[in-house]
Amino acid sequence: MNELHYTYYESPIGLLKIGGTETYIGQLSFVDNSDQLAYGEPGITEIMHQCTEQLIEYFHGSRRHFDLPIHQEGTEFQTRVWGELLEIAYGKTISYMDLAKRLGDPKVIRAAASTNGKNNIAIIVPCHRVIGSDRSLVGYGGGMWRKKWLLQHEFKIAHGVQTLF
Repeated sequence: MNELHYTYYESPIGLLKIGGTETYIGQLSFVDNSDQLAYGEPGITEIMHQCTEQLIEYFHGSRRHFDLPIHQEGTEFQTRVWGELLEIAYGKTISYMDLAKRLGDPKVIRAAASTNGKNNIAIIVPCHRVIGSDRSLVGYGGGMWRKKWLLQHEFKIAHGVQTLF
């Protein structure tokens, strides 16, 4: 069994907890208070070091795609949803309805939205790129201000435009 390790990265939008093993990243989450701090063994694996480096590149605008092994426990449906999130292009957004349609059934919109909210690997699995059907910013576990920041950052790098929302 792979032992879980964790480290932290101070990003432009707050402290990020990076959790993983020798072989994959399993968590990337925002830390807003001390009760969200660590479980597992402190320390950084090579994969976690690569993750930190790629996050630095992402926030500097030189990385648009993460090239890291990731793993989240979930049902077959959840795994499909998270897989679809990985297909959303940098600097683009889709609606929850678009996500449901990509999964092959508009009726799964609520389940897709719920699964989007259960994503444990923020930024890398870009759940922030899913917005309301009316193009509004809705729902983000890291806080709406972070969702707006991430989308504006990506839009600016991808399109040379300062504001999206």
